[in-house]
Amino acid sequence: MTPPPASSPSQPSSPQPSLSRSSSPTSSSPTSSSPTSSSPRPNTAFRRLRGPLSPSEFAAAVRRAAREIGEQVSCDARYIGRVESGAIRCPNYAYERVFRHMFPGRTLTDLGFSPREAVRGRQPWPAAQTVPAAAPKAAPKAAPEAAPAEEGDPPRPFLFQEPVGGPGGRIGEPEAAAVEEAVRRIRLLDDRHGADSIYPHTAQPLNAAYALLDAGARRRSIANRLYAGAGELAISVGWLAHDSGRFTDARAHYAEALATARVTGDPALEAHAFCNAAFLARDAGRPREAVRAAQAAQRAAGRLASPRLLSLIALREAGGWAWLTDRSGCERALLRAQALFSRGPSDADPEWMTFYGEAELEGLEAQCWSALGDWGRAVEHARRAVALQNPHFTRNIALFTTELASDLLADGAPDAAAVAAGRALELMDQVKSARIRRMLDETARVLRPHGRNLAVADFLARYEAKG
Repeated sequence: MTPPPASSPSQPSSPQPSLSRSSSPTSSSPTSSSPTSSSPRPNTAFRRLRGPLSPSEFAAAVRRAAREIGEQVSCDARYIGRVESGAIRCPNYAYERVFRHMFPGRTLTDLGFSPREAVRGRQPWPAAQTVPAAAPKAAPKAAPEAAPAEEGDPPRPFLFQEPVGGPGGRIGEPEAAAVEEAVRRIRLLDDRHGADSIYPHTAQPLNAAYALLDAGARRRSIANRLYAGAGELAISVGWLAHDSGRFTDARAHYAEALATARVTGDPALEAHAFCNAAFLARDAGRPREAVRAAQAAQRAAGRLASPRLLSLIALREAGGWAWLTDRSGCERALLRAQALFSRGPSDADPEWMTFYGEAELEGLEAQCWSALGDWGRAVEHARRAVALQNPHFTRNIALFTTELASDLLADGAPDAAAVAAGRALELMDQVKSARIRRMLDETARVLRPHGRNLAVADFLARYEAKG
């Protein structure tokens, strides 16, 4: 694309989905407590690239550039501000690819960033610390800067750098940014690795986020960001609980997010909470509740300008109708989802929807046809979901491949089912998801009577070897 007179903020190379104040001026240097020596250096080169565009306009340009090359990045005005302030010293690899697409021939240094090796090699990963029950009132201490994790890194323990709050216990920009970054890191790790290895570490940052809310922020803009960030964090943790089979925990986290949305009158957060609650209700065997939650999400999302969000919510409703074996209700919701999706992406699409593309649309439709017993259609859409999926979303590739195996088996093709199940089994070395593992276990169980088939026998041998 022709680069705009601006550039985009990069995904911060932050330590982990933690509420760390490493971006704070008081914690940027492990060796000096001088405000001058430890303050981030503004990225003036990046600011010049933005030109006359506002931070929001430039963030939209970055998202468009990412879509042009098949990348999935989340970028908003706050990212731009953090990049330009110097808080983000080096982008992750996905953002680097987007920037190189926008500004051909330029290096990271040309864009005002520090060399990756300089950022990654500074300090060893510090040990996790205990989160205080409430925000302390003492001034923050300088802390070593952790070596940033890249998008593809395996999960590490989440951190909450003590103490929380600025001098005198004030809550400000660094704390709000830390909550938002915890949400982003959790989503990135979940996309790659699934929920099982991540969920046990999430109580700490979630409790800390709500402790910040209780401590209070003087500025309304910071308070609003904290409420929105804490609500999104509760949803992210709820999804991890859902994907790892902890349905009761997931329901509680979604309820907490919904309460936060209602307290602040945040329709985007409310729509997200109801959307996830609909998905959970379907998987928990409460399809009528799934329909009602999806319809509530549609009402909240009606105040937003995102056809893609409404499309995803329509798919959640379709899933509820399918599990109720209401074919006509399911088909109506599917048609609505497809029509809304066809309107294309919008700058109003929520940041958390980076996973929702054509592959997800096909995969969720495949689930509906499977629930209705239309195996031919289920196989058709599941194949498309696997073929279209962005390689970044390893967990979703494993999910849709496992569902394809199940649909093929139900459609009377055990050999093809075994081949697909074998591909899914290979991905389980990277993905830790109790939900996908249960599906694969069930496929293996149903395949056993076909053990004389060579493809089936090969899969079952590898499946048993992996335990």
